[in-house]
Amino acid sequence: MTISLLPTTVLSPKDIPLRTGPPTKEELVVYYPAKFTWAQLKTFVNSGDLGLLKRDRKLQERYNKWAVGIKAEYGSIVNYLTDYRLQWGKRDTLSLLTSALDADEVQNEVQQPSQSQTNGNVKKVFPALPEDAPKYFTRDTPPEYLSIIQNDWPYSVPSEVEHTLIWTRVPIYHEDIVAKSITARVEQDGLCGFTGTSSPPPSPSALPSCLPALSEWGITMDRLVRSEPPTEEEVTLIRHAGEEIHEFVRNRWDESRWETAWFVNPPRLQSVPGLAHIHVFARQKL
Repeated sequence: MTISLLPTTVLSPKDIPLRTGPPTKEELVVYYPAKFTWAQLKTFVNSGDLGLLKRDRKLQERYNKWAVGIKAEYGSIVNYLTDYRLQWGKRDTLSLLTSALDADEVQNEVQQPSQSQTNGNVKKVFPALPEDAPKYFTRDTPPEYLSIIQNDWPYSVPSEVEHTLIWTRVPIYHEDIVAKSITARVEQDGLCGFTGTSSPPPSPSALPSCLPALSEWGITMDRLVRSEPPTEEEVTLIRHAGEEIHEFVRNRWDESRWETAWFVNPPRLQSVPGLAHIHVFARQKL
């Protein structure tokens, strides 16, 4: 078992040069220290408004500058992801931010998508879905439909928290699992869940005490975008809509070793519409 520990030495700008492009772990610690605690992250995830989850403002500026060059080279962020960044069915080998799971994980490798040369650069052909592809994401989705990577531009999470993205070629939201009666709610609020703990998630009533952490974004209670509290029937339907995601997360992040908070942004918050993905905040237990 691999345990990821924080460095015992205190890093400073003298030790870590500030680069451009996706940051290293050390850059995140030195130049973009976490704005949110683990407890605050869980509160935001369970608040009903996933828009409360933020990237450091300076890191966002760095991302925006990087994105200009990426769009010029690939045409769009979606093209960059499908043509280069996402490696379907393979472990993430491109991220500067490694996961503690990397040392333990034995993952089935699948054949690389076909490649063609374009302007001297290797370009992957985004694989089309076969006729027998799953209708939607489940706990047993075959690895060739998935690309599980570390978020190159993570939200402002504590340094011991990993921010993982589960990209999928098949839909996450589907009419077979999202009942019509909760469709509007899910489209506004998204889905979320928690694993690796027997304690209930922080109550949305705790949100006012966490709002000072969002002061630089000007977030106040009256600016939240969320639905009214669900009925008991709606709670059951929402749980069913997220059940396959929840079980996938439980299977990947051993609950004896990890605590997680996962979520799927609603369409209004999706930074890459058209490419379904799940966010997972994962923290190893001591």
